[in-house]
Amino acid sequence: MQSRDPRATDSGPDAEFSRFVAARWRSLTHTAYLLTGDFHEAEDLVQTTLARVYPHWRRLRPESAEQYVRRALVNTNRSRHRRRRIAHLLFASVPDTRPVPDDGAGVGGVEGNDALTRMLAVLPERQRAVVVLRYCEDLSAEEVADVLGCSVGTVKSQASRALAKLRTDAGPAQPHPRPPGRPVEAR
Repeated sequence: MQSRDPRATDSGPDAEFSRFVAARWRSLTHTAYLLTGDFHEAEDLVQTTLARVYPHWRRLRPESAEQYVRRALVNTNRSRHRRRRIAHLLFASVPDTRPVPDDGAGVGGVEGNDALTRMLAVLPERQRAVVVLRYCEDLSAEEVADVLGCSVGTVKSQASRALAKLRTDAGPAQPHPRPPGRPVEAR
C-alpha cells in the first residue's frame, strides 16, 4: 500500500494558495503589465509578489486575500521601481526598454495594450498605480485607497491629475484612457 504525500491533498493553505494563483495569475499579470509596461517584468513582478505573500498565506482571511496580494503587488512594484531607478543612475546608458512581442501565452492582447502602456508610461508611479487600479481593474475609489494605503481624496486627486496629464499628452486625436460610459469622479 502506498502512502499518500501530504502535499498532494486538495485542502489546506498550500492547496488554497495554489488555487488562488491558478485562478488569479492572468489578472495579476495583466495588472503588473500595466504597472511596468513590460511583459517579462510583469511576470517577474507577480512571481516576486507571490513569493513574498506565500509565507503569510496561512494568516490571511479568504475574503481579503486578493486585496492583500494587490497591495503587495503595488508595493513590490514600488520597490522594483526604486531599485531600477538607482540602477539606471549607475549605468552610463539606459538599457533597451522597448516592448517584447508576445506569443500570446501570457497576458494576452499585448498589442492591444501597447498604446495604453505607452500612455501610462508618462505618469509618475503613484498616478499610474491609481489609474491602473481604478480604471483598468475597475476598483472603486475606496478599494484603491485601501490597496494603496491612502485616503479616498488622494486617490481622486491623483486620478484627476493623471487623467489631465493623459489628455494633455494625448492631444485631441487620441482617445481618452477611461473606458466609455465611465464617469470621471469629482474631487
